[in-house]
Amino acid sequence: MQAADSRAEARALSAAAATAGHAPSIHNTQPWRWRLSRSELNLYLDHSRALDVTDPDSRLAILSCGAALHHALVSLAADGWHTILARMPDPAHPDHLARLRLDHRMPVAPAAIRHLQTVGLRHTERRPSASTPIHAESLRAVVAAVESTGAGLHLLRPDQVYDLASAADQAQRAEGEDLAWQAELRYWTGGTRPLGSGIPDAVIPDRATLTTVPGRDFGHHGELPVSAAHENGATFAILYGPEDDEAGWLRAGEALSAAWLTATELGLSVLPLSATIEVAITRERIRHLLADLGHPHLVLRLATGDPAGTAAPHTPRLPAEQVIERF
Repeated sequence: MQAADSRAEARALSAAAATAGHAPSIHNTQPWRWRLSRSELNLYLDHSRALDVTDPDSRLAILSCGAALHHALVSLAADGWHTILARMPDPAHPDHLARLRLDHRMPVAPAAIRHLQTVGLRHTERRPSASTPIHAESLRAVVAAVESTGAGLHLLRPDQVYDLASAADQAQRAEGEDLAWQAELRYWTGGTRPLGSGIPDAVIPDRATLTTVPGRDFGHHGELPVSAAHENGATFAILYGPEDDEAGWLRAGEALSAAWLTATELGLSVLPLSATIEVAITRERIRHLLADLGHPHLVLRLATGDPAGTAAPHTPRLPAEQVIERF
């Protein structure tokens, strides 16, 4: 019986690591590495897929790993496992971000199954949003999902959106003048991305979008058809937390995953806007928009889904054997 239980645990942990591979990440770098044994699953930051220029302190890479961690927890909950989670378990090795051990079986909640099903549907929506405003009830549900992870989501007032737009423009100009940043962006974006990482042209807009807050300027147009309409129904929000360190960035990633899965289930689209977080001076401007609430980790654009129901393509994913080590 113990051998059968051990095999079941190993299968559950393996499935969790595979599910985590669907998580969102900065430039689709997928900067995580899992080490899997029969009894536990360990998450590490993989510096070989880090952005040395865009993300020199790895805050967004660790945030990405936090999203992968939450995806793994979703998988285990949907499989009926109560998990013991240790974040930053080894202070001597800060790249060791989390350790997961299975504790005991538990009833499977319908929400856990729904979240797991949503993992495969979630995608980044870079097209201008529909003009229909988001219902207040839906926004409250997304905020509650974030708060359930210990983070917060500050919804910006219309006047604050203009401040955000100004900061985003400043960040884009600062990065665009950096030749090393341009080279790094070209390395990770464009083309078909046959190796399974980076952002292909298929998900990059084929023209400049008419948006109040500028999205990522990839330096070239892609192949994703976008309309000439100006978005006016989007809600912009700041994901924040009490800590501005590795542990705080990891939790912010968990919050991002919780928010995104909930938003997708509600028919909402999500676009992470990280440029203002990447540049120190604009990150400080975003912090001022929060007053004393906490430290900003990411800006999100939330919008109603495409009324035509035409989802944008998904970005590619690395093969499991490149991100999961088995012992």
